[in-house]
Amino acid sequence: MTAIHISNVQKRYQSLQALGGVSLSIEEGEFFGLLGPNGAGKTTLISIIAGLIRADAGSVSIHGHDVVTDFRAARRKLGVVPQELVFDPFFTVRETLRLQSGYFGLPNNDKWIDEVMENLDLTNKADTNMRALSGGMKRRVLVAQALVHKPPVIVLDEPTAGVDVELRQTLWKFISRLNREGHTIVLTTHYLEEAQAMCKRVAMMKLGKVVALDTMSSLIRRISGSQLIVHLKAGDLPPDLQHLVLHAETGSQLSTLGRKYSLKVNEYMEVETILARLRESGAVIDEMQLQQADLEDIFLEITGTGAPQ
Repeated sequence: MTAIHISNVQKRYQSLQALGGVSLSIEEGEFFGLLGPNGAGKTTLISIIAGLIRADAGSVSIHGHDVVTDFRAARRKLGVVPQELVFDPFFTVRETLRLQSGYFGLPNNDKWIDEVMENLDLTNKADTNMRALSGGMKRRVLVAQALVHKPPVIVLDEPTAGVDVELRQTLWKFISRLNREGHTIVLTTHYLEEAQAMCKRVAMMKLGKVVALDTMSSLIRRISGSQLIVHLKAGDLPPDLQHLVLHAETGSQLSTLGRKYSLKVNEYMEVETILARLRESGAVIDEMQLQQADLEDIFLEITGTGAPQ
């Protein structure tokens, strides 16, 4: 089943085209990453998915329920952790979660609330007023609020922005468990190492459009930014490999080490070809290292921007 289906979604704010026809589908049980620089349209898209704003054109459905015409059913299927710290200062953590449960018609939800608090290390703060919590603890409560009705689809909008390492580890442990149990997770983050570690599939956005949509493994296999670094103890680089040179170090400072070359590699099979040509030419390799492109390299190549903020 498709968890989220987005079809030709467009949104304009006066002269700004925030979304220019976004279409994608997220399957049930996926851990999906939505990445892009500031102004790419990620938050606008999430707001449309959550029913907070309406698209000018196109449609969004959650488990088959349109977010506009069948809003109540769609909202029950969705839990959203917002980027901003929004809280009611007049209630304790437990009262906040009970109220949130009540919005979804779940008056006797304490067992699940206790489990969520325990998994987010909130149990010892259960009777603490929200305004007395640190920023990191408030962030944990936002996550708990999104989960009180056990939604099959969970959207995390920059969930670890500005939080400590302990919370990041606690959160990912719990979210990974929910994903293993079948929950669909949609993540936006500017920590690309998080996306690379957690997400199986990624959409990259730029200027309101999806510019890349693929599995993480397929994106990483686009190793156009990868380099094969070879230290030659003897011999030199054959002429037919010179066009691959990204960087070369020669001269007196390397006279005892030979020569060092960084060669551009587009596919893994090219490594074997390069090594074969070096052997044929009589070159002797002292050291060798393959520096594989990571998600940040792919992001920079596709979007032409810095890392997402």
